[in-house]
Amino acid sequence: MDTTKYIFVTGGVSSSLGKGIIAASLAKLLQARGYRVTIQKLDPYINVDPGTLNPYEHGECYVTDDGAETDLDLGHYERFLNVPTSQANNVTTGRIYQSVIQKERRGEFLGKTVQVVPHITNEIKERIQILGKSGDYDIVITEIGGTVGDIESLPYIESVRQLKWELGDDNALVIHLTLIPYLSAAGELKTKPTQHSVKTLMESGIRADILVCRTEHELSDDLRKKLALFCNVRKEAVIQSIDASTIYDVPNLMLEEGLDTVTLKKLNLKDDSVPDLDRWNEFLKRHKNPKGEVTIGLIGKYVELQDSYKSILESFIHAGAENEVKVNVESIHSEYINAKTVEGKFKGLDAVLVAPGFGERGIEGKIEAVRYAREHKLPFLGICLGMQMAVIEYSRNVLGLKNANSVEMDENTPDPVISLMEEQKTIIDKGGTMRLGSWKCQLMPNSIVKNIYGNELIEERHRHRFEYNNAYREKLEAAGMKTAGVNPETGLVEIVEIEDHPWFVGVQYHPEYKSTVANPHPLFVSLVKAAHEFSKNK
Repeated sequence: MDTTKYIFVTGGVSSSLGKGIIAASLAKLLQARGYRVTIQKLDPYINVDPGTLNPYEHGECYVTDDGAETDLDLGHYERFLNVPTSQANNVTTGRIYQSVIQKERRGEFLGKTVQVVPHITNEIKERIQILGKSGDYDIVITEIGGTVGDIESLPYIESVRQLKWELGDDNALVIHLTLIPYLSAAGELKTKPTQHSVKTLMESGIRADILVCRTEHELSDDLRKKLALFCNVRKEAVIQSIDASTIYDVPNLMLEEGLDTVTLKKLNLKDDSVPDLDRWNEFLKRHKNPKGEVTIGLIGKYVELQDSYKSILESFIHAGAENEVKVNVESIHSEYINAKTVEGKFKGLDAVLVAPGFGERGIEGKIEAVRYAREHKLPFLGICLGMQMAVIEYSRNVLGLKNANSVEMDENTPDPVISLMEEQKTIIDKGGTMRLGSWKCQLMPNSIVKNIYGNELIEERHRHRFEYNNAYREKLEAAGMKTAGVNPETGLVEIVEIEDHPWFVGVQYHPEYKSTVANPHPLFVSLVKAAHEFSKNK
């Protein structure tokens, strides 16, 4: 294709309607027709990136290969499309203003008064088109965070208006995702909130080309006609998005509604092929028809908000389908785990995953969880902080270093088995300064992970500041905690295993970031398999 096409996804009436899932589902359908598609997210908050946000505020912080800390929606994009994203796929207001202010400081605006229009909007338009101008994509889908009418998203909406005018009708379209609420007292669906939302969008100079209507009940033909008439769209462009049992059903639901067909028609693109969803539907079939069941404990400190561990939960779905096993995830708050409660909380579990996190809250509970899994031969996976807790637990209870700890939790610990790299010790700023992005890892012969990956050299994504302290490596290995993977450039330990345990692995990186529908992560696949074996042998 000579010209990259642009699709903008806006939201109205309410937040959390699932713009990311709709964007990813449409992208999947277009990709399944042979088009090269990517998705980007524009976030209206002033943080430069979500890296400094509390998980309770914004859910999980997702990390790309190139080390960008991004919105969790990028995880959906990768899981659906099986195509890596990058820094260019996530833009925040903070990053936009930071860039414009830096340009102003360098004198690039030649003394002009710097304003939202044109300087901020030009920067936004430039960021939107970076991926399109790379020549790698036929279609770029841009999801705009927040809800139409929010003061924060006004510059983005104005930028979309300008771009749509500049690119022309055949090269850009707007999909507006909105809510059709059901009033039980009246016993009917109401279109008025959607009408007001569309009018708010039109007040900013943008006419929606396609309406995607989130609903709990089927939209009647009359309701679709009414929406089309009052929202100024064609009837075939009124798309129903009804509640689904799983997000992975949504591409098929959108296919039935013809979202891809009406999109291609409006962009003047070929619509002469049927989406190839064979592999996708095979995954769905295995996911919905399990032959077994396991329960895995997710030990974390942000379990009240499930989005805090979004990629981990989705990785279990992928791995469960691969094993034809239903994975029940039991979220357990580490603050409430201690020597007295652990037995009761872990009763009935077939495996344990100790999750990533930051800070000292709930740490002793995580260490107790590791001890229980180790002593009871329960399949165990520790991710990032979870791996560090495994090292601390082993140091305390096997090596006998009773006060072993991480310097993150105790700066004065006599045995800092988890410490800071030298280059981290002088860092003051918190944002974007951790070990981030894709790093190589050399796997040791005869290790569990070598058999799981089937390779000697792997690459995985990182997001952490503290590291395994190599000064204790010899003692730990002599006591039975083997180093199973090392970064070849730095010599830093990436993976630990325990010899006299059926399945005990701690990894410093985040395997959940790379699990997709098409390629379930091998560590999760192996953990679920081990949990299934444990369940059968109980």
